[in-house]
Amino acid sequence: MSIATAAAGEKKGLSRKAVLVLAALSVGYLLLSYLLVGFKTDQLVLVGLVNLLYFATPITRKFVTGFSIFIVFWILYDYMKAFPNYWFNPVHIADLYHAEKDIFGIQSKGVIFTPNEFWIQHSNAFLDVLSGVFYLSWIPVPIGFAMFWFFRDRRQFIYFLFTFLLVNLLGFVVYYLYPAAPPWYVQQYGFDFVAATPGNTAGLVRFDTFFGITVFNSLYAKGSNVFAAMPSLHSAYPLIVLYYALRNNLSWLAKVVFAVITVGIWFAAVYTSHHYVLDVLAGILCASSGILLFNWLLARKGIVYRAVNKLVVAVQ
Repeated sequence: MSIATAAAGEKKGLSRKAVLVLAALSVGYLLLSYLLVGFKTDQLVLVGLVNLLYFATPITRKFVTGFSIFIVFWILYDYMKAFPNYWFNPVHIADLYHAEKDIFGIQSKGVIFTPNEFWIQHSNAFLDVLSGVFYLSWIPVPIGFAMFWFFRDRRQFIYFLFTFLLVNLLGFVVYYLYPAAPPWYVQQYGFDFVAATPGNTAGLVRFDTFFGITVFNSLYAKGSNVFAAMPSLHSAYPLIVLYYALRNNLSWLAKVVFAVITVGIWFAAVYTSHHYVLDVLAGILCASSGILLFNWLLARKGIVYRAVNKLVVAVQ
């Protein structure tokens, strides 16, 4: 059988039911998004891209089917705007700041500073640019890593994405149980709670200023909730990537690169005043817990095991 014939056969396998389900999901997503967070062009872009990939070719259909796990995360994160975590629990501001200073405080000229405050006084252009580069990689690296596994090992592709989703769900739970203000909030508003505070680029503004651009300003203007600093999922994502690189024994160069990116993002999170060291440690704990939990669920061979394997078969 020729490749062309095989591809045509796979296209014929696209059932009417699958088309109707995707159409219903697309319309339902747009309507629900409009009701919860209002209309945004990003929503149309997402729906258009998903439909394009699903109907374009059999290989892109398999990719977007597996990548739907990541899409679920993105949608849930966006919907957090509709249900701010400070509606459900008080925001931790002063207690978190003082805990950071007590545990990780740095003494300089007879005064104790948090690591964030210390780096504000010792910032420089090199670290500004380096931190910005690391912070820009927090989503492209996991996406690129997932694409790598799609073409190399579909099972690891699904395992990685399920772990990614599980770590995020754990993080979201903590966001609502323990709403926390980031360091930059204390620097601008003190210890008073100001609801619906807009997102802020904090120390990343120095990266934008250095290059004369507004990339981080644009990104943080779309933030779902500024009181979601604990845990730092920025710090969790690269650790998931590093774990799967080590687990699958990728090349030493890949391991070193991912290790550098991981540590770089941890440093940048604190350097730019987006997170406390405590937030970073919580992110590391969140990633570790999600990885262990996913492996445990697979070993039990229950509903998660069956769902994962069903998706693996769908993308083969």
